[in-house]
Amino acid sequence: MSQLKVLRAADYPRMPWKNGGGSTEEITRDAGTGLDGFGWRLSIADIGESGGFSTFAGYQRVITVLQGDGMSLTVDGQDARPLLPLDPFAFSGESQVSCTLLGGAIRDFNLIYAPKRFGARLQWLDGERRFFTSAGSVLVFSVTEQLEVKLSEGARQLGRHDCLQLDGNTGLLEMSVNGPCCVIELTQHR
Repeated sequence: MSQLKVLRAADYPRMPWKNGGGSTEEITRDAGTGLDGFGWRLSIADIGESGGFSTFAGYQRVITVLQGDGMSLTVDGQDARPLLPLDPFAFSGESQVSCTLLGGAIRDFNLIYAPKRFGARLQWLDGERRFFTSAGSVLVFSVTEQLEVKLSEGARQLGRHDCLQLDGNTGLLEMSVNGPCCVIELTQHR
């Protein structure tokens, strides 16, 4: 049986970065406590100055700038393309990563997941979109003041940075959204 919940941005707990260089608002995760034991985790980080990222051995990361001018990353000594708002970028959690801010402080959106345990699909959508998914967990993250998410169980309203989380999906689920958001589909490997 599937479980549906709406997570409100005002309720996200704040926690220090693994490397101590800043803080993160944790949106949700599948399991574990602190920075251990999770199969996947979704968060928002505030980056006030250029510097290094924490490493997460055994994980894959997808990062997206939410607010600010953006940043450029250096991943294992190689310069990546500049990351501008709502432009996702994936890299290994084991990589040595540093960022240079392009114009001041930013906020970014992070998916970290263990690819040996989960398959993940992340996509940014805008406008009115209808889609189908068979993923076990589906997350819809809003980047607008008012986002409506329609499911067979009815519609849910999300505000800026709120997140809809559906766990335990076992069939082909129809969903629709009507504004800028990120949809993340997570499937546990058997």
